[in-house]
Amino acid sequence: MNKVKILTQDKYEALKLSSLIFVKEGNETFITGIIDVFETEVVISIKDKSVHSLVLKDKEQVSRFIDFMQSIIEKKAKIIDTSTSEELVEITKEDLN
Repeated sequence: MNKVKILTQDKYEALKLSSLIFVKEGNETFITGIIDVFETEVVISIKDKSVHSLVLKDKEQVSRFIDFMQSIIEKKAKIIDTSTSEELVEITKEDLN
């Protein structure tokens, strides 16, 4: 298991990030790709082929998020949990064997 803590611009962005990348009821990862990055904004695609923008706190958070999500996008790992506290999102993943 591997965890990362990502700081978003505000509480709204934290809730949006958490809900867009993972659904707890079905233990399902929604994110399928990172489309583009503009400063602190990350544009992602999800399973339904829609595209969404997430605004993170700074460029360090963007880098941390992209690095962490790479194995998810490559289907080498899956997200197993997310939690939010104000503007902080903690994402947990596990490797697929």
